[in-house]
Amino acid sequence: MISASKYIENHIKELNPGTILFPSDFRGAGSENAIKLVLSRLAQEGIIERLGHGIYYFPQYDDELGKLTPSMEKIAKAIAAREQVRILPTGSTALNQLGLSTQIPMNAVYLTDGARRTIHIGKGTIVFKPTTPKKFAYKGKYSGLLIRALEDINLKDIDSDMYRRIRKLVQKEDNELLEHDLKLAPAKIHDYLLTIIKEQHHEMDRTN
Repeated sequence: MISASKYIENHIKELNPGTILFPSDFRGAGSENAIKLVLSRLAQEGIIERLGHGIYYFPQYDDELGKLTPSMEKIAKAIAAREQVRILPTGSTALNQLGLSTQIPMNAVYLTDGARRTIHIGKGTIVFKPTTPKKFAYKGKYSGLLIRALEDINLKDIDSDMYRRIRKLVQKEDNELLEHDLKLAPAKIHDYLLTIIKEQHHEMDRTN
């Protein structure tokens, strides 16, 4: 009968490079303590990498860049999938994903319908903050993410470059989905985005 150690090692080597792993993925291969010991040994041998407490990574390599580091987003999604909860990026995490900020946040914050959690990943953290069902009601590909991003910044501090990027995101969104999401947005963000929409409509009317 194959040992727990050999089973886990063989299973990992059959995975796609870049996969995020957890001890619970190998439940049934041995005792909880035995699984943790195997994963710890494989990390020491360089077969996998330990990202944080109980979180491992089967490395992916690029011919030019070498070993690739998984993004906070990928790790957060893997944790959410394991815990069977939904998450939504917010604040600086949302700004980065929308291209409104080039700064990659070391502390990634996500809203969740699960429990509050803080996960330490290297020098950074992933934070899951419980929220209301309303936050999960946004339908647009861009508008919901944009609204959550704008909630954490002072609208008066938005410069001309960011303003142009926000306009492009608004233009990309389906009109019906945008209208739906605007109704759920906080008043100040609703008014801010509505002003942009009206400006775009006036510009279209002048060109027609």
